[in-house]
Amino acid sequence: MRLTVLEPENTKSNAFSMSMKSMKNEFVICVKNGDYPASLELRKLYPVLPDPTAEARRLMRVVDESGEDYLYPANYFVAVKLEEPARRAVRRAVTADATLSRTVRMG
Repeated sequence: MRLTVLEPENTKSNAFSMSMKSMKNEFVICVKNGDYPASLELRKLYPVLPDPTAEARRLMRVVDESGEDYLYPANYFVAVKLEEPARRAVRRAVTADATLSRTVRMG
């Protein structure tokens, strides 16, 4: 699996201005988990959902360890671009994990 880290421009504002709208089927890697160690694992890949309101507030809507999406500080993550075969494999794994989590909670 080949990961490409999307390099930010020279300034913080430019780094953040890379809007999630410009990225397809987004994933991020957690590089900081601050007050959320139970919800976010460092160096783990997470799916991101588009949320322009959150982006304007420098937040990201991330599907975390609970299988639910929550807002987290954008600086906790680095965006990655996956090649199509890797993207499909990760999506299948995320879908399987979410299905298993719902089954365990309901059961």
